[in-house]
Parts: sequence; structure tokens; C-alpha cells
Amino acid sequence: MSGSASNSPGARETPFEENQPAAHEQQQHDATRYSSHLGNSSSGPSLIGAAGGHADSNHPNPAFQVVHPASYLRPRPASRPMTPTSLLDSDDPVDREQLQGLARGLGDKSRAVAKTRRHGEAPKLLFMHLRYLFRCRAIRAFLKLRTSYDVLPLSYRLIILDTRLLVKKSLNILLQNAIVSAPLWDSTSSTFAGLLTTSDYINVIQYYWQHPHALEQVDQFRLDSLRDIEKALHVAPIETVSIHPEKPLYEACRKMLQSRARRIPLIDVDDETDRPLVVSVITQYRILKFIAVNVKETQMLQKPLRDMNVGTYENIQTANMETPVIDIIHMLVRKNISSVPILDRDGTVINVFESVDVISVIKGGNYDELTLPVGEALLKRPDDFPGIYSCSVHDRLDTIFDTIRRSRVHRLVVIDEQSKLRGVLTLSDILEYILLEGVSGDEQ
Repeated sequence: MSGSASNSPGARETPFEENQPAAHEQQQHDATRYSSHLGNSSSGPSLIGAAGGHADSNHPNPAFQVVHPASYLRPRPASRPMTPTSLLDSDDPVDREQLQGLARGLGDKSRAVAKTRRHGEAPKLLFMHLRYLFRCRAIRAFLKLRTSYDVLPLSYRLIILDTRLLVKKSLNILLQNAIVSAPLWDSTSSTFAGLLTTSDYINVIQYYWQHPHALEQVDQFRLDSLRDIEKALHVAPIETVSIHPEKPLYEACRKMLQSRARRIPLIDVDDETDRPLVVSVITQYRILKFIAVNVKETQMLQKPLRDMNVGTYENIQTANMETPVIDIIHMLVRKNISSVPILDRDGTVINVFESVDVISVIKGGNYDELTLPVGEALLKRPDDFPGIYSCSVHDRLDTIFDTIRRSRVHRLVVIDEQSKLRGVLTLSDILEYILLEGVSGDEQ
């Protein structure tokens, strides 16, 4: 084990490299790592670097980057007519029989299509909608044919933490290994004990904030005491959802949606000891990238966000550069969200505080940093922080999938032409849309 993890009792690892492409990625796509400096395009939004002028002039400007995926987050010109006049005239690879089969599966929706077509009301748009639903179904069919194991890279390293480890020590291990979560192992019973995530550190922060004189006690918390903290705070218990690596990837995705988890451990059973064996952990990002690389239908999802029911566009929690970190943490907990956009005095998006930023703020167990203005706290991000990705309501799901394929993205801030906040699009939103859009009875 490298870093502090190698010298820490209770932590063990297997080879892992998160940024390495999966087997299918290496076979079908030369996965190039793109620089975060993706803007500066006359055809799209520009990159706001560390010296950008959007920050409040009365506050030091943190070294942040707002990444605008310019050229590949702009609608590409169509090489063929986008709306064939009829099913027979379509040169789309999806033939008429497939579309009719989908229509039969859609039940009431297909009858509405037929009725509208009889009255001659926008048949082209309805045809496009039907074809769009078929492509979503094709993605789901792919997920049902692939296993969770298929998503894993050819070689990888996995950090597993023993539940007897101090919470403070586990935080150092995550920082040293540049990870934000790790499976937990109960060595007493030789069982998988759940997944340690940033939510657990946020629970510790809340406990300390409610009991400020118990810092010495907090420093002695072990990972197996997280249950007690959860009970004291009346919050949801640590994530224990898991799946067998040979189960269909579709099942893993459904479990993630049902539990609201952003990652899921793969648990096998040792043939000799009949005990659980932690194989790896797969994330929403890796699943969506796997889809983007291997499923051609993602290139045909050409509806703009404004025409889709995906993302959050109302009651968005925001903060400014002077907002204390602890106030933002309270927002994350109260609204059960993973990020809070940071706006300047004019309402322009200049940064985003993510739940994973909590790890950098409290490294070393310095809980006094929680009162810092978020503008100062964001300076503690690692040097390799990729930046903040944005899009507009005019951008399409195919180009967003292309962004996921090219870059390490966890959410996109939806902005208008003046960089004012319109909404937030998370990977959970995209995964939910793919799994549920146009689902018919025969897919349940």
C-alpha cells in the first residue's frame, strides 16, 4: 500500500488505477485524458481561470477553474435530415418494425401517437420522440447484457479499511490515496461492513458542531462507532447496498437509484471460505462512461435539456464566497444534495462547493476550519482539481455523454448566456433518465 495507508493498521489494498479505461474502453476507444482548459472557443462559452474577473472584488479569488466544454457541448450540424417525413422515408438504422414494436409496448403513449398522426398534428416530432424512446431502451438492453464486472478496468487498486481504524486515520488514508470513499471490513466477523463516504465525515462534523466540547472524543472515534453517531443525529445509516459482480449492470444501476447511492461495492463469495469478498467499487461516472464508450445510441440522444425532464431547476441552494463552510454543510444535509453553487453579488456562477470538498477542509482533524469563508476553503482543493463543468439548456444529451466520455465529470452547472444559474445536472439525474424514460410494462 502506498502513502499513509501502507503504514496504517486496518487498511489494505489490491492493485487499482481509477483513471485506467475498462477492458471494453481499451478495445473500442482510445481514452485520451483531456486538459481542463476546454474553453476559449468562439463558438461556445469560455474558460474562467484563476484570474477570472467574476469573483467578488472584495474577497481574494481562489484558484478555481470553471470549465465550459465548448465545442463538444454545442449542437453539431446534422449530416442528414433530422426529421424524416414518415417511417418509410427514414434512413435511421432503426427500422419500422422495431419502432412499431416499441409503440405496442408503450401502450397509451402509442395510441396517443396514432391519434395525433390521424389528425396530422406534428407527426415528425412524434416520430422523433418514438425513436428517442427506442434509443433509451437500447441503452437499457445493453445494461442488461453486461455485468458489473465488465465495467472494471484491466488493473485496479482497491483500498479497504478495517472498522477498528480511527476516523481521523481513515481521513488521512483517503487524502493520501486521492480517493473519496472506501469499503469497510469488519475483521471480527470477516464481513463487509458498508461503504465509507463523505456523508460519514459530514455526520462526524455535525456531531462535533452539536458537541463542541467533545473534540477529544471525536478524535478517538473509530469507524465502527459511526453507527452510534448516526443514531445520535437521527440520520440514515452508512451505505450497505452491494451487488454481485456477475449480476447484470442494469441491476446495479437500479439499486443505486433506489438507495440514492452514487457508488456501489461489488461483493463476491470466496469459494474456499464461503466468506464475502470485496471485489471493487463502481461509480455512476464509470458506468456512464462505459455506456458512452460502448453504446452508439448515446450519440443519437439529440434532445436539448430544455425539452427533457432531467436535472434540478427550482429551489436550488446557493451560497457566496463569504458563506461559512459549516453553513454550506448544513445545506447539503438539510436538502440531501451533493453540491452548492457559489455565486457572486450579480448572481454569476463562479464555483461550486461539492460534498467531497469536506475532506480537504477537515484534513488533519482541524474542525476550526469549518468557520472559514467558502472562498478560502476552496483554496485547499488539490492541484489536480479538474474544474467546474457547465452547460446550457440548449445542450443535448449526446454531447453531454461525449463530455463524460472525454473528461472526469460528476455534475454540470446549467447556466444561461450571462453565466447566471439555471439549474444543476448530476450524474444521478442522467442515470435515472436513461433507466426510466419511456419504460413500458415488458421492461419491468
